[in-house]
Amino acid sequence: MSAQFKIGFGYDVHPFSPERKLILGGVEIPSDKGLLGHSDADVLLHAICDAILGALALGDIGKHFPNTDPKYKDADSKQLLNHVFYLMNDFHYEIGNVDSTILLEEPKLSSFIPEMRKVIANILNVDVDHISIKATTTEKLGFVGRQEGCAANAVVLLTKKDK
Repeated sequence: MSAQFKIGFGYDVHPFSPERKLILGGVEIPSDKGLLGHSDADVLLHAICDAILGALALGDIGKHFPNTDPKYKDADSKQLLNHVFYLMNDFHYEIGNVDSTILLEEPKLSSFIPEMRKVIANILNVDVDHISIKATTTEKLGFVGRQEGCAANAVVLLTKKDK
């Protein structure tokens, strides 16, 4: 018998690069630097992917989209999340809610969060009120505080679909 509810946690981090666009939550954020990674390095969508995969005990994003595979070079993380969404559906689960936090000194993200929530809700086929995104600084502490990179974490609640 499978569980009615499953909870997953995800975390991702990428360093900054001046040659990249800053993509967070599937939204391009105006900035003089972006995040360096094999894909578009969207730490928020990667954390959500890992949270869903973790809840389903399916490993992590690196297992499903290895950075050694050229087909994921510069991949749009919205497509990665979409793939994880279909895996979740195959296991007959749906999103109860997503709660996430982006750790970033600058730029400030508050004006971009509504669009990020819409993008994620659309991919996960839920109402936007099921998606929470918060942004915070680390008060100038650590690699985030030194503006060397960006991190995000996410927690998801999955609920078993009625058959």
